Amino acid sequence: MMVRKPAFLFPGQGSQKVGMGRLLCEEFDIAMETFASANAILGFDLAALCFEGPEETLKLTENAQVALFTASVAALRTWQSVSDITPVAVAGHSVGEYAALVAAGSLAFEDGLKLVRKRGELMRDAGLQTPGTMAAILGLDAEKARAACVEARAEGKGLVAVANYNGGGQVVISGEPAAVERAGELAKESGAKRVMPLAVSGAFHSPLMVNAGDALFASLSTTPFRKPTFPLVANVDARYIHTPGDVTAGLTMQVSGAVRWEESMQLLVQDGINVMLEFGSGDVLCGLMKRIDKSVTTAPVVDGTTLQAALELFKDETD
Repeated sequence: MMVRKPAFLFPGQGSQKVGMGRLLCEEFDIAMETFASANAILGFDLAALCFEGPEETLKLTENAQVALFTASVAALRTWQSVSDITPVAVAGHSVGEYAALVAAGSLAFEDGLKLVRKRGELMRDAGLQTPGTMAAILGLDAEKARAACVEARAEGKGLVAVANYNGGGQVVISGEPAAVERAGELAKESGAKRVMPLAVSGAFHSPLMVNAGDALFASLSTTPFRKPTFPLVANVDARYIHTPGDVTAGLTMQVSGAVRWEESMQLLVQDGINVMLEFGSGDVLCGLMKRIDKSVTTAPVVDGTTLQAALELFKDETD
């Protein structure tokens, strides 16, 4: 019998959708209690925004990030209320790293929610001060995407860089609008199957966000982080975080640095992880994992039905 070695994953901005968390909260009190706590801390009805929309308000950076964080922790707490299966390691994509820190016992939910709200506001403000955009490049390896960014900068189009190394032939670039557009054209010339502009309010995970990261550091440095109970793979370098100092540094650099997701997942697989559970909203990370390594079993945990399906994966080990 194969021993299941799970990692818990948490999605980032873009996975939010109207209705997120509603079914989970209808079925499990612990999930609704998590949203109620978030409502009280934030001072507005986040639950209603997640369950009912409107979508235009939900997808605003300052709202999408707290929505995803809360939905992820609600799903995590629900899992913990019905199962004693713990992760071998954890990881989160961009803002998902905050939920991963909660899962690792490094960050309290209440502190994390305040940080995520601040992060979203700072990133929104940075986007207003220095307009930027992002685009997904599909069907092109990371090296060629990076070369397209270098060439666009050399042509004087402005700043553009790779923001997300998602794996499976998916790379996201970020920067000044003209530079992103030119890099996308160059990527197509290099063989990209498709270049998709993303509906975002700024050039996230690019040097245009350095000031936002520096401003966030003030809040991070006063937040009590604990040593992670489970290994956590950091976005910025695809290495394990071990100390509270690592956490603060990583989250500061993450705002303007690339998300090295493919390398992060490869590290987990290399260390024997063979099951990936995605907590929160949707199954984007499960989809990416299937393109990175098809041998890994994936399952989302977003409502009672998917929760039960994920538990079934471990049935032989818990009987």
